[in-house]
Amino acid sequence: MKAIQYMLVAALALMLFGGTAPSSAFAAGDPDEDAPLAALGKVPDPPDNVMTKEKIELGKLLFFDPRIGGDASISCADCHDPKNGWADPGEVSRGYPGTIHWRNSQSIINSAYLSKLFWAGSSKSLEAQAKSAASGGVAGNGEFDVMEARLALIPEYRKRFRKVFGDEWPLLFNVWRAIAAFERTLVDTNTPYDQFMRGNKNALNAQQKAGFEIFKGKGNCVECHNGPMLTDEKYYNLGVPRHEAWADDGLKQITFRFEIYAKGANEEMYRTVKDDPGMYFRTKEEKDKGKFRTAPLRYTKYTAPYMHNGAFFTLEEVVDFYNAGGGKNEFDKNKTDIIKPLNLSDKEKADLTAFLEALSGKEISMKPPELPKYATLK
Repeated sequence: MKAIQYMLVAALALMLFGGTAPSSAFAAGDPDEDAPLAALGKVPDPPDNVMTKEKIELGKLLFFDPRIGGDASISCADCHDPKNGWADPGEVSRGYPGTIHWRNSQSIINSAYLSKLFWAGSSKSLEAQAKSAASGGVAGNGEFDVMEARLALIPEYRKRFRKVFGDEWPLLFNVWRAIAAFERTLVDTNTPYDQFMRGNKNALNAQQKAGFEIFKGKGNCVECHNGPMLTDEKYYNLGVPRHEAWADDGLKQITFRFEIYAKGANEEMYRTVKDDPGMYFRTKEEKDKGKFRTAPLRYTKYTAPYMHNGAFFTLEEVVDFYNAGGGKNEFDKNKTDIIKPLNLSDKEKADLTAFLEALSGKEISMKPPELPKYATLK
C-alpha cells in the first residue's frame, strides 16, 4: 500500500512540478521537529530519477551551461559558484542581466537531503528547484521552448540525452532530472561533527565540544537546528533586519517591488512594505509574514553572508544576533517566541562559533567542464 501511495505522489509531483517527488520524503519521512542530531547517511536516490554515471556527467555539463537560461549568459554555477561555497558571495544573489535577485543564494552542498528548497520552501525537490531557478524572472529568465531549441542544436547533447533518457531530442523535463542527479553528488558528509557523531570522540577539540554543549543546552540552537541536516525545515520570523539597499539602490528597489507585485501582494503592501514578507507569499496568511525556513548549518564555513538577505557576514555576527534575542523588522508581531536573549559570555560565544565551524569539512572545489558546441543539423 505504501508503495502505491508513493507512486501516486510521484505522479502528481511530475504533473505539477516537472520533476520528481521529494526524495528525502521517500527516504526518511517528513521533517521532524524533534529529530535527533545525527551524522549524515546515504544520499537519497529517488526511484523516479535513479542516479547513473552518465546522467550525473550530463547534469554537470548542464549545471555549468549558460544556455539553460534566458540570454545564455548565466548558468546555475553563476549563483552557486564552487569558489564561493557553491553559493553567491553577495548579500543578495546576482540576478538576470538588467535585474538583481532579491534573496541570498543558498549553497547547494547537501541540498539532496532537504525536502524543502528555497527560503520559503517553494520547491519540494531538486528537479523542481532547477526548473524554477532556470525560468524565474530575476534568476534564469529562460523560455522553455528557446532552451530546448538551443540544446537541439548541440550534437553532443543530442547524443547524451539519447543515451541517458532515450530522447530523440533533448527535453527540459530531463534537463532538470540530470541537473538534480549531479547536485546529489555534491555532499559534505565527513565533517569533524559527522566523525564525532559516528563515534570518533577526538574528532572535535575541547572548544568545539564545549560549543556543542552550548548548542544543545544554554544556546537552545537544537530547538530548530536538529536532525542530520541541522534544520527542522519549519518557518520562523527571527527579526532579521531589513536589507537597507531596498530603500536606496534603484535596481534593487525595482526588483523588490516587482517580486512583491508578481507574487500577489495587495496594493497597500506593494506601495509600503519594506521587509521581505517571506512565507506569506505562499500562504497569504498574515501570521506568515517575515517567516523563512530554518537554514541548514552544514558547510556554512564557506557560505557567508548569512540569512535570507545576507544580513551577517560572519558566524560571529550570527551568534551575536541570536545572543541578543534576534532583531526587529516590520513583521515583529510574527516574531517567534523561541528567540530570547541567551546571555552567553564571550567565551561561550567563541566556543559556539568553533562548533559551528566543525559542521563543515574540506572545501569542495570543481573546475568547470568544457561545454559542447553548436553545430549544423544533419
